[in-house]
Amino acid sequence: MLSSPTTSVRSRWWQSSFVSDYGSVAILLLLCLYYSWATLSEQHPITTSAGRKLADSILREHGENANVLIVVRTTSQDEAFSEAVASRLKQRTNGEVFTERGTPVSVRKRLKALAESGTPLAAIATHQPSSIWGPLQPDALRKLGEEYPLLHGVKVSVPKSYVWPSFLTRENLLNVINQNADIAIIAIGMTLVIISAGIDLSVGSLLALSGVTTAIAIEQWGGGEDAGIVSLLFCSLVGLLLCGGCGVANGLMVTWLRVPAFVVTLGMMMVARGLALIVAVQYQKMLSGGTTEGTPEAISIHAESFGWLGNGMTLGIPNPIILMLTLYVLTHLLMSRTSLGRYIYAVGGNPEAARLSGVPVYGVLIFVYALCGVMAGLGGIVDASRFEGGRPNAGEMYELQVIAAVVVGGTSLAGGEGKVFGTLIGAMIIAVIQNG
Repeated sequence: MLSSPTTSVRSRWWQSSFVSDYGSVAILLLLCLYYSWATLSEQHPITTSAGRKLADSILREHGENANVLIVVRTTSQDEAFSEAVASRLKQRTNGEVFTERGTPVSVRKRLKALAESGTPLAAIATHQPSSIWGPLQPDALRKLGEEYPLLHGVKVSVPKSYVWPSFLTRENLLNVINQNADIAIIAIGMTLVIISAGIDLSVGSLLALSGVTTAIAIEQWGGGEDAGIVSLLFCSLVGLLLCGGCGVANGLMVTWLRVPAFVVTLGMMMVARGLALIVAVQYQKMLSGGTTEGTPEAISIHAESFGWLGNGMTLGIPNPIILMLTLYVLTHLLMSRTSLGRYIYAVGGNPEAARLSGVPVYGVLIFVYALCGVMAGLGGIVDASRFEGGRPNAGEMYELQVIAAVVVGGTSLAGGEGKVFGTLIGAMIIAVIQNG
């Protein structure tokens, strides 16, 4: 029976490379559209831009001689907001500008102190979260005005609100990506393993082993609280090399011993997790002088500078995101512009044909498993930096999330097909679903 031209066209459309290459992108966009619609709500900005606009609004309403009290909380975001308001007011007003970073109690005391010192106030500049504090409510201000005439008629001014999806706020988008950066980093190595027709179930356990090893190295050899940059890099390298060695062991057993990758990496998953727990317990026991049994708790890292990688920001972007994007670009270049990348695709597509073509199949497989181990180790360092400690229970079930990100991104479990940036899209799809 002959198929109709329409049916043939539809079949070709669904099987086209365009759908294969960009289908995951379309899914990500649809998810973003849905969550944007579902989280549409009134937004109350607390940004430097909102602070400058608030200052301009106060100047237009109260004139250039107005005395203004800025009220904010004790957070870094509030500090930036208050500095933006104060800077703009001081540039354009002849009045005095005061700032109170604290609590409702401290705000009430500050208002009374200003009134008792003979300082009249025209306005209180704040934002929505602080505007609901008791001392800034209309009834409370009215009573203060009756007690202190200099506070009579003082107005509370906040930035104008607007309607926008909570999902699409800059803070939420950065948080979604940042919280899943370690999974996306590990997925780089997993992509290469799956393209080569393999699998690695040990990545979550290697993440924990790397974090614990790095934490102990920093505390015992790196100087602990006084550890410098060189010491931190060296200790982190210890964790990376250990996990890379585990990856090499996986590759050797898969190639030379011809043990299925599923079995090999399942065993490594149990071994690495057990090592992480045993090492953590023995370290805790050592710290107690051997008088008590150790527990599998996180090993604290007291070097403050170590937290820069997991919690710091560069140009307003969390460092894990910058690291993740850099690694994806480098791996994309490896897979698309080098002979090694072509070898990996060839081994995954047909290992026997690749061998007959002169491709060092065993070497390629050992390399991809080693790289996957290194990426898992790097994920463990990011995790340890983020939580300021090596957690022996970290990374549980990460292997499933990582494999899901790779497959959702378009990489075939049969091997020979897949793209690194597709994995990044897959990781973002999973991150968006988790955030929703």
